Amino acid sequence: MPRLSKRAKRIAEKCDPEKTYAPAEAFGLLRECSEVKFGESVDVSINLGVDARKGDQMVRGAAGLPHGLGRKVRVAVFAQGDKAAEAEKAGADAVGLDDLIERARKGDFDYDAVVAAPDAMPAVGKIGQVLGPRGLMPNLKDGTVTAEVAAAVESIRKGRARYRIDKAGIVHCSIGRLDFNDSQLEENLGALIADLVRNKPSAAKGVFLQKVTVSSTMGPGLKIDRGAFGD
Repeated sequence: MPRLSKRAKRIAEKCDPEKTYAPAEAFGLLRECSEVKFGESVDVSINLGVDARKGDQMVRGAAGLPHGLGRKVRVAVFAQGDKAAEAEKAGADAVGLDDLIERARKGDFDYDAVVAAPDAMPAVGKIGQVLGPRGLMPNLKDGTVTAEVAAAVESIRKGRARYRIDKAGIVHCSIGRLDFNDSQLEENLGALIADLVRNKPSAAKGVFLQKVTVSSTMGPGLKIDRGAFGD
């Protein structure tokens, strides 16, 4: 059995991996366990009662977080004409079509989120091999392919948790930073869970929210009492 480091021992003394915690208690423990000198994010993993192998049980979307993510989000918008002007006014960091596509092809594309007007998608589809692996391909289901480009940019800049189940049916995303207060983190987590429940596939049977775990960037994973949010 491998020996625990001093840090791991300190964490083990404070945290019980088998216990389910109330959200505020879990966030408090994550702060107590933090020993790094940089601002940690707070991440969540949610096991869903779906069969990820079946197309009719796919779960993906983007939840607006009432308190954002605590960091600046750089947004690029593929649009022309009036839609491009709307995106610029809304504060997009880059707006264009052919020129932006060429930049993406050359690797000059340092953005956290991408929005596209519907009429831009045929052109944007040509760089799917660039955007897709980075999780940036615009999609109708998460609201990043839309005629309402200004509203999408404003929502993303405020802070959204984009999610998509992995092969095991688990959603992984950030809900803020460790220096947020308990209420901010709990409200962000609640907003994410409410969005997941709204997007529950009709084909999914049984308990939908099976396990909720929160962690910080360098901290332990703590199980959350899912009853705090319902199902």
